[in-house]
Amino acid sequence: MRRAGVLLLGAVPVAMAAGIFFMTPSDSSGEPDRTSRSAGENASGEAAKRRAEERRSADDKAIAALPPGLAAPAKKELAQQIVASAENSTLDWRTAYAYIEDIGDGQGYTAGIIGFCTGTHDLLTLVERYTEDHPGNGLARYLPALREVDGTDSHEGLDPGFTAAWKAEAKVEAFRAAQDAERDRVYFDPAVRLAKLDGLGALGQFVYYDAMVFHGPGTNATSFYGLRESALKKADLPSEGGSEKAYLSAFLDVREAAMKTRKADIDTSRVDTAQRRFLREGKLGLETPLTWAVYGETYKVP
Repeated sequence: MRRAGVLLLGAVPVAMAAGIFFMTPSDSSGEPDRTSRSAGENASGEAAKRRAEERRSADDKAIAALPPGLAAPAKKELAQQIVASAENSTLDWRTAYAYIEDIGDGQGYTAGIIGFCTGTHDLLTLVERYTEDHPGNGLARYLPALREVDGTDSHEGLDPGFTAAWKAEAKVEAFRAAQDAERDRVYFDPAVRLAKLDGLGALGQFVYYDAMVFHGPGTNATSFYGLRESALKKADLPSEGGSEKAYLSAFLDVREAAMKTRKADIDTSRVDTAQRRFLREGKLGLETPLTWAVYGETYKVP
């Protein structure tokens, strides 16, 4: 994930104002959220956790009754194509399994189909989980170094062999499957789940997913759940009777502002000339054909 900062959190459900989300293992934004919490805040968090756990079964039933949306195979494939146009400048997202480079964003090496980073914990988690199932793989020997550089941009212990090892392992079907599984576990599934609970269609589900990929599934102001909280102050959720278009427009406004806090002249075309275009065209179901532009390059899916 191409993002800045990380704070490792447990994979526990947490209830937020005006909705419920389920925390994933990493928290991100321009800076880690290291804000101290009072005893009262901790107690409130525990109560929220219990409420979320109690509602999970009911939420599961509600989601099961809804259309598959972005989780439908064709829509999920489309989602990966749109993300890949922004992350790797291609629609052929499967070519990115072997991708690895330091793009100079302070997060160490960025690699794989969703931009796992050595500096943001998600790449470490991927390799740890993969090694549990496939001990002795070509990346396992780098685990000590990956733990040491986690949270930094350092290559210490990784150079010169790690990039070659990653590319070699990407030829292994099991490692490609592990990348898919981690993408779904940390980013895709939580985004789609929450978007459905919020009353959003396939476009809104994609908007949440792409925001999770770029900003990270954290709770501080410029991470995904912080963005959602800010959007809720500007527009009502469709699940609460609000306009889907108005809410998504508010969310994209908040997201674009957060992107610019990272870098004032950042290219926001993945929002402006892709997601906003879909919204203006009324494609709330992410209906094809779709045409969009990212970084000045136009993409089409018939």
